Amino acid sequence: MLVIGDPRTKWRHEIDALAFQPEGHRGSCVVHRLAFRTLMRFVPTPDACLAYFTAHESAFRASAEAKISRRRLQPGTNFHLTSRDLARALTVAK
Repeated sequence: MLVIGDPRTKWRHEIDALAFQPEGHRGSCVVHRLAFRTLMRFVPTPDACLAYFTAHESAFRASAEAKISRRRLQPGTNFHLTSRDLARALTVAK
């Protein structure tokens, strides 16, 4: 398991995805490597996915907050972000 800055942000090899905990939410938000592939336009390694997350962390967190609000997710609910969810946030962040 690869971990960066926040120990709640890590690469989970068993599901081939990055997992992080949104602020004020007890559940995990998961982003599969296929979503990173769509955004980055190549097949990234787990390290490349973590680097991309770090570079765009505010957009990932904004996207998670938007999905929590839009879906009215309960505080402990786990959920995933798609490349579309993230593309919206990345476009706004530019």
